[in-house]
Parts: sequence; C-alpha cells; structure tokens
Amino acid sequence: MLQAIQDLLRPPPGMEFDFSQPAGEPALAPMDGVTWRVFANPVSLFVGGVTAVLLELAEPSVRSGVWDHSSFQRDPGMRLRRTGYAAMMTVYGPRSAAEQLIARVVRMHGHVRGSTPDGLAYHANDPRLLDWVQATAVFGFTEAYHRYARPLSAQEKDMAFIESAASARLYGATGLPRAWAEWEALLAATALEGSATLAAFLEIMRTAAILPAPMRPLQRLLVRAAVDITPEPVRSLPQLHGHGLRFGEAALVRTLARSAALLPLGDMPPAQAARRLKSRG
Repeated sequence: MLQAIQDLLRPPPGMEFDFSQPAGEPALAPMDGVTWRVFANPVSLFVGGVTAVLLELAEPSVRSGVWDHSSFQRDPGMRLRRTGYAAMMTVYGPRSAAEQLIARVVRMHGHVRGSTPDGLAYHANDPRLLDWVQATAVFGFTEAYHRYARPLSAQEKDMAFIESAASARLYGATGLPRAWAEWEALLAATALEGSATLAAFLEIMRTAAILPAPMRPLQRLLVRAAVDITPEPVRSLPQLHGHGLRFGEAALVRTLARSAALLPLGDMPPAQAARRLKSRG
C-alpha cells in the first residue's frame, strides 16, 4: 500500500532522470533543509499537493488558468505525475537541470492567457498569481508534513519558505512570503471563493485512477486529510464543507505518514540526490 504511494515520487514514463548525476552539483534546495525532509514523504506530499490545488482553485484567476489550460480533467493521474516530477526536480535535481525545467515551464506559461467568467483578464506569468501558486504549494506540503508526519517548529516552518525562494524566483514569483506569518497575511489579503470547479476537482481526486483500484478507499482518505488542513476561509466553502476527516481518521493518516517515512528510499529521487551530493569533491 505505502509502496504504491511512494511510486508517485517516480518520474512518469518518458521523463526518467538520474538524480545522482552530475557528481557534486547542488540542488536549489539545501540537502540538510526542511524541504528535503518534507518532499521525501509520499503521504504528506500527496496530501499537501491536494491542499495546495484546493487553495489555488479558490483564487478566480488561478482557477481559470489551471482549469482551462491544463490536462487535469482529461488525465489527472498523468498531470499529477508530471507535477510531482517538476517538484522533485526543483527540490532534488541538480541546479542546472532544475533551472532548465523551470525555464521551459515559464515559456509554456507565457502562452496561458484568458479571462475569468467575470471578465477579468489573466496571464499565467503574472507575478501576483505566481506568488499565490508558490505560496500555496509551500504551505500545503509543509502543513501536511507538520500535521501528519512530524511536527515542525515555527522556525522550521519559516525555513520552508526561505528554502523555496530560489526556485520561486526562477518561476517569476517575486513576492513569495519569507515567513509563516507572511503567508498568513497573504492568505487573509487574497480574495477567495467557491465554485463548481472546486467541487469537480474534489470529485476527480476522490474517484480518478490515481492509486490502484483496491486502494481507492485510501485515496479518498488522503483527499479528506487534505481538506482537513485547508485553512479558512476555504475549508468552510460549500464545496469543501463536511468533506474533511471523520472521527479517528487523523490518527490513521498520521500512522500512514510516519510509516512511509520508514520506507527505504531505494532509488527514489531523494536517495539519488543524496548520493550525488555526497560524491562532491
């Protein structure tokens, strides 16, 4: 069961990459930092990723850009694998390869433009929108790890934002929060709303063939865990209200996340990257 979740860390077919090379080349995120620990846990990574998207889809311009210009509705499993690969590369990949991947994403985003249903123009490389996307990702992954894998100190939560600044700037997010309190201020200042898209995303995540069929109940559990850590005011929106964890389920998710941390990383990106950096000099 945990192995199936861990497999989500692997690059999708056709995007294989040897994170152990070139020897000694550093990553964008520090090897001894919080981010390396957070992204090595597949349970908190899955949960935090769903939380981040729930927050993204609550922002009208981001929602239109994500929903109208991505393959998520057609093939959610592959879209998640591709997004996961980009995250692995950003955290564990050699800096040169991570910079090349991010540059490709930025170029693709240059073509993503449109208008929300209310007529508000948007483009994916708008720094304001990029700040929101990057901040929600840092929050989602960090909070999921904190709540379900291992509690983090206030300083460690701040460091998660600091360690993400280098990659965020490459994406064009120039105003990423530098501390947890700044994230909370951004959350309070951002106009967020419910929508049919939010409900559709939640239903896709519950039912799509992301994990093997026998583990679909586990998939639904992890989606509920993501809703549970989604902050207000989004958690109380009609599309999410009542879809959080049920009595006793938080303990089960914590058991899964802490057990996942004990799995050998084998040839996963975190282990390959560690070998790359240990071979320095």
